[in-house]
Amino acid sequence: MASAAEQLAANLSFANIGKAEELKKRIWFALGALVVYRLCTYIPLPGIDGQAVAAMFASLEGGFMDMVNTFSGGALSRMSIITLGIMPYISASIIMQLMTTMNSKLAQLKKEGEQGRKKINQYTRYGTVLLTIVQGYALSVTLEGQPGVVVEPGFFFRFTTVVTMVGGTMFLVWLGEQITQRGIGNGISLIIFAGIVAELPGTLAQAFELNRAGSMSLAVLLAILIGAAALIWMIVLFERAQRRVVVQYPKRQQGNRVYQGDKSHLPLKLNVAGVIPPIFASTVLMLPIMIANFSVSSGSAPEWLTTVTSLLGNGQPLYIALYVVMIVFFCFFYTAIQFNPEDTADNLKKQGGFVPGIRPGARTAEYLDYLLTRLTVIGSAYLSFVCVIPEVLISQASVPFYLGGTSLLIVVNVTMDTVSQIHSHLMAQQYEGLLKKAKLKGGRR
Repeated sequence: MASAAEQLAANLSFANIGKAEELKKRIWFALGALVVYRLCTYIPLPGIDGQAVAAMFASLEGGFMDMVNTFSGGALSRMSIITLGIMPYISASIIMQLMTTMNSKLAQLKKEGEQGRKKINQYTRYGTVLLTIVQGYALSVTLEGQPGVVVEPGFFFRFTTVVTMVGGTMFLVWLGEQITQRGIGNGISLIIFAGIVAELPGTLAQAFELNRAGSMSLAVLLAILIGAAALIWMIVLFERAQRRVVVQYPKRQQGNRVYQGDKSHLPLKLNVAGVIPPIFASTVLMLPIMIANFSVSSGSAPEWLTTVTSLLGNGQPLYIALYVVMIVFFCFFYTAIQFNPEDTADNLKKQGGFVPGIRPGARTAEYLDYLLTRLTVIGSAYLSFVCVIPEVLISQASVPFYLGGTSLLIVVNVTMDTVSQIHSHLMAQQYEGLLKKAKLKGGRR
């Protein structure tokens, strides 16, 4: 027989959103913030010639540049005030998380709860500003090397570009935090999600136009669409997959009451790191290759840089190898940050729980670490497959637009996470309704 909580969850309906006033406010706030983000992608950098930017991007279009443009929500092709997007913040987060594992003071700060988390977030923002200054200056110098793009090259253009980039990126960081606190879902993830989703209709329209014009056969178009649907199904399957570790609680006595032994499960996700490894890997590869491509297109780049950009092109073996290595590394790194087997084993021991056949304490920690390592190997292989296979197929089939596995992975994960949070809000509302009814019945008696 199903428990009361399970019956309540089964009766949940998204039609109840209209009755949840707090949830409606959160959804409208998140949608409004994302509209503001999309408007920012259309505000160009000061001192830029829009027609020259469009011509420059058309000459660089295809492969990696399409991927960068997709992640920025089209801001790159328009050279908007948020061209760098949220990526400097993600890079700073990577650096801070690496530092917390290597620096004892930062590691201690992380264990100090909410106060320590705020301090680490503050350091992350400082790192974001520093990275944005460096990347913004590099981008301004690169743009000056493009003929006709910058109206008046010089120190003033570089200064205004850097200041504008810093302001745009920090505004997005603030906007993401506001969505997380006052909206629904993770704000940073939703900003990346909105940028990708905004570019997908144009990508699909481009594909159908190529088919209509005869540049792409119907068989190739159908194969791409079926492959995308199969990838989405695979992502949902793997993201919901869990390894449930049985935890047994013995019979115990508290005062005059005797509690019977109980059995529960410790769920270990197949992909503990989620969508973070591909985002981190893309971020690390994205900006250096983008600047290198700009330099090569200007004709002033040395011969070795031209060779490197050709080797790091979309679908090239070196690019694929680096991408896979970074995904695997960040899978293990982020999983180690998210789940600590020793802490989990200690908590189980304090609560009197144990894994059948495994001694509590150190042996349980070793067992959980063993399971987690095996799951992470499978999870990293799954992420590598989802992110890399579309890149290879698109490059081999010479498809002139970008529809990558990383984009689908982010869209599906963020959608599932947001729906799950909406579900939780609806469930909390139903619990509150039941409690109010119970109080009213109690008062009448």
